[in-house]
Amino acid sequence: MKFGIVVFPGTWSDTDCYFAVHDILNQDAEYVWHKDTNIDKFDCLILPGGFSYGDYLRPGAMAKLSPIMNSIKEFALKGKFIIGICNGFQILCESELLPGTLIKNTTLQFRCQWTNLVVTNNDNPFTNICTKGSILNIPISHGEGNYFIDNAGLQKLYKNDQIVLQYSDINGTINDQSNPNGSVDNIAGIINQNHNVIGMMPHPERSCETILGSTDGNKIFQSIIRSIEPTLFKVQP
Repeated sequence: MKFGIVVFPGTWSDTDCYFAVHDILNQDAEYVWHKDTNIDKFDCLILPGGFSYGDYLRPGAMAKLSPIMNSIKEFALKGKFIIGICNGFQILCESELLPGTLIKNTTLQFRCQWTNLVVTNNDNPFTNICTKGSILNIPISHGEGNYFIDNAGLQKLYKNDQIVLQYSDINGTINDQSNPNGSVDNIAGIINQNHNVIGMMPHPERSCETILGSTDGNKIFQSIIRSIEPTLFKVQP
């Protein structure tokens, strides 16, 4: 399969994402400049973390106007897979490919730390090799990762089983103490109603090697590989 890694001015996690899927998981991968509009050859797009356009106005607000975004919306309508990580999540929300928005952390601090994530939905292309209720150890790195949605929107997320990951303690208990940014109901990752687009604030590409402290991030990318090319699927240690 082939990953396309979208690069906006100010993106900085693109090389980490490339290394994770290409060098660690041995998948075909290619960088895609934000002015490119022909993305049909890709099976999955990654919108990496960073500060697209310097996060001017608000994170993702300018990136949503990039030439590639119309093609990304068509890509999603075709049922192809998209994963937005950190700033990529913010861009997907600004582009209305995902509901809600990301606002400043309640601490008003930039948080770079390890988090525990409980998998609340594994019936989707992005966590399908995980057990529901299992814990992933994946770091965050953001100043505006506080996921917000109004009550009606939140109830719709629950109704459609769109909440995929929630911040928790090591035992999977969801509480205020394990919430690093103030996100409503400790939400760390959601999918769209068609279950082919995911946004998550934690960085799976930063937890793909033992030397980094965790390999749990591989499970996100491996789930995608398993969904698209089951014959290529091989769980990494």
